[in-house]
Amino acid sequence: MESRDHIDTTLNHLFRQESGKMVAVLIKIFGIENIEMAEDVVQDALVSALETWKFRGVPDNPRAWLYKTARNKAIDVIRRKKHSKTIDFSDPQKQLLTSGYTLKATMNDFWEEDQIQDDFLAMMYACCHPDISRENQITFILKSLCGFSTKEVAKSFLTSEDTVSKRLYRTKEYFRKYKIRPEIPAQSAIVSRTSAVLSAIYLMFNEGYNSTHVDQLIREDLIGQAMSLCRSLLSGSQTRLPEVYALMALMCFHAARVDSRTTADGSLILLFDQDRTKWNPILIRSGEDYLNKASFGNALTTYHLEAAIAYQHCCAKRYEDTDWNEILGYYNILLDIAADPIVFLNRSLVILELKGPEDALKSLEKMKKNKLLEKYYLYHATLGEIHQRLSNHALSRVCYEKAIQLTQSKSEKQFLQAKITSNR
Repeated sequence: MESRDHIDTTLNHLFRQESGKMVAVLIKIFGIENIEMAEDVVQDALVSALETWKFRGVPDNPRAWLYKTARNKAIDVIRRKKHSKTIDFSDPQKQLLTSGYTLKATMNDFWEEDQIQDDFLAMMYACCHPDISRENQITFILKSLCGFSTKEVAKSFLTSEDTVSKRLYRTKEYFRKYKIRPEIPAQSAIVSRTSAVLSAIYLMFNEGYNSTHVDQLIREDLIGQAMSLCRSLLSGSQTRLPEVYALMALMCFHAARVDSRTTADGSLILLFDQDRTKWNPILIRSGEDYLNKASFGNALTTYHLEAAIAYQHCCAKRYEDTDWNEILGYYNILLDIAADPIVFLNRSLVILELKGPEDALKSLEKMKKNKLLEKYYLYHATLGEIHQRLSNHALSRVCYEKAIQLTQSKSEKQFLQAKITSNR
């Protein structure tokens, strides 16, 4: 009999990787106005897996098992609903779902492997309809298509779980009212829609790179899923845009350093102390290749600049060789493009390296009353580091303690506690 931990781990991984794809296929079957029906079928399939695998063990191909179960549950729904007006069967392909002779064969067509990823991307683009606010677009993608918890989405936006729930409700209401068809948009709209899709992919990657999960600082499943989605965009002629190449480069550079970011027991290792021989040279070279390919056209996006910053870290053989002046220049341009408080915080860390704690503190004081940063543990951790270097030990301790309160990560809490201990 399989252990419950092994089953839970397998299901959690599958949920991250496959739930959004299954939701997208089921929305194509049920209609976008029936999003919650699609989500219910996926949840039912996951519950069935938990109950069945507990006694029979995890199957050889758990993904195929889960897809088959979701497909069968969708068939049950169709049989119950075919005489109601809940599902619109006017589409020629859907009409075949109403006949017992063609139901199963037609249902199988919806689950063809080469169609699933296309349906998923089409659903992501439907979520990025221009009448839906940017925050609502990305919130829905992360929660309903990428398997994020409400807490994880809230952390990504530095907002409350209640706000996330309201955004989800408003987005679903919009879909129900206007019945937006999931499809890759026309070329004229592809750039603006792709921007929102890339934001969701990058937030997914960041959650994998620095997770809200209590026991896991790094979620390699999320990192892999984000990079896979970005590659999917690069595989389509319409979505093969400079900013997509730039984001792929950025993720490659960050992913290259994953193995050096924690000790064997999961403790956090900062960039200064990381063993650079553990950095993945293949991913770094891939990042360089993607960054070179991102140079066509006239677009200079935040992804281009962040990738350039990440490259500077990757090409430095030692921490002391880092070109901080070059990095500061990229951050200055970033702030000209978008006055993002997180960018401002990261720029202050560069100033700390270049000019010292006094100038870094002056920089951060400009953001003293920023409500987003006040809720962000890294803001307080950075202040703690600055005050520690200034020998303001009491203030440093207060900042570190505030940062500990604001993070759920065990690794980060342990790291910050060690900073307090060394601060005495």
